[in-house]
Amino acid sequence: MNPDQLLTDKRDLVSWLESGSRPKSEWRMGTEHEKFGFCVDTLKPLPYHGERSVRAVLEGLASQFDWETVYEDDLPIALKKADGCSITLEPGGQLELSGALLDNLHETCNEVNTHLAEVRAVAEPLGVGFLGMGFHPTARREDIDWMPKARYVIMRNYMPKVGSMGHDMMKRTCTVQVNLDFASEADMVAKFRASLALQPIATALFADSPFVEGKPSGYLSYRSQVWTDTDNNRTGMLPWVFESGMGFERYVDWMLDVPMYFVRREGRYIDVAGKSFRDFMAGKLPGLEGDYPRLADWEDHLTTAFPEVRLKRFLEMRGADGGPWRRLCALPAFWVGLLYDEDSLAECLEISKSWTLPERQKLREDVARVGLKAEIQGQTVRDIARRLLQLARQGLANRQRFNAAGDHEAGFLNNLEETIDRGTTPAEVKLAAYEGPWQGDISKVFKEYAY
Repeated sequence: MNPDQLLTDKRDLVSWLESGSRPKSEWRMGTEHEKFGFCVDTLKPLPYHGERSVRAVLEGLASQFDWETVYEDDLPIALKKADGCSITLEPGGQLELSGALLDNLHETCNEVNTHLAEVRAVAEPLGVGFLGMGFHPTARREDIDWMPKARYVIMRNYMPKVGSMGHDMMKRTCTVQVNLDFASEADMVAKFRASLALQPIATALFADSPFVEGKPSGYLSYRSQVWTDTDNNRTGMLPWVFESGMGFERYVDWMLDVPMYFVRREGRYIDVAGKSFRDFMAGKLPGLEGDYPRLADWEDHLTTAFPEVRLKRFLEMRGADGGPWRRLCALPAFWVGLLYDEDSLAECLEISKSWTLPERQKLREDVARVGLKAEIQGQTVRDIARRLLQLARQGLANRQRFNAAGDHEAGFLNNLEETIDRGTTPAEVKLAAYEGPWQGDISKVFKEYAY
């Protein structure tokens, strides 16, 4: 379908999602991660402008490495490569790598390592560092610059109308996610249900945001807590995914009712926040009467929903805090091992099939506070996670993707298995250091955990 194709029939939207289906031999993975930039001497967040800034990092990467600069109003706001890899800016200047579509985890980890080495080569001479955590450990909202992107202005104005923590989500959170393929509608539904039910387990395993403005917050994943009051019309655990009739059309129906943010026309962002995509398809969008959406508008609209698992022409796993480089490789290893192997996927569905909507919702809320100690139906998250890691390890072994040393992909799970053996989340490790050897000095988190 052409990006400029007019959309007036819901069936076009369904067909476009379904066109993402591909045979198992063509399944790939795309990994994304975000990180906070800071000035090494002051530990303050990077502004957009200045000698030590987000802009300086982007311009350094473009001049020293093979990146093409993307501009908005003559300001650099992203970098891209021909293979689909890109570096973009989140609203508060968080630097995001959106990786290329790759065949295996060895390639994914090489991509992450190369990216972090490039960033370090540019950042160190500037006196800049980068930190991977789920929520900024020290900065207040007002300490962080807004990035000069028009879509963020629209979101910034709209968010406070629908939740109390939207600006926190935009400015102070970081995540790691992996995007995965499906073979058919039935395969999509099975993967969606399994990953959505089990997303809280990933939240616990990757929980790494215990501090807010320099103090313990009472949560292990404050990033996850932020999402509970950002905008409930476009977030959460999507209970209808588990109902009969789930499929591409059901997701389209939901997205048609997710309020819009913007429409792009001739390079301009037009604020239509809160308006209906259904009205847009009928040519009745207030302010744009007689205009109809193009495919590019639908693609834009799909990016404005933020559930724990998101459907485009692939599935996005969205429940994990950002973290250090080993966990940037562990997250795709976890989900690829579970969802790309038929036996592992079937067992995931079996593990979670009796969980009720209230139990799934409570689990999501509990893991943000207590991590691996949360329970569902008498089982701890730690025990469920241990079983899932066994399934993921077997699923990765079955894939038979080897590196030059003859190792298959399951080694990328080692970091998560250490977490399970220890029985404490990464957040609890930091809290123990804060209360012990750091003696309440939160600045140590930057010194000990920067990339």
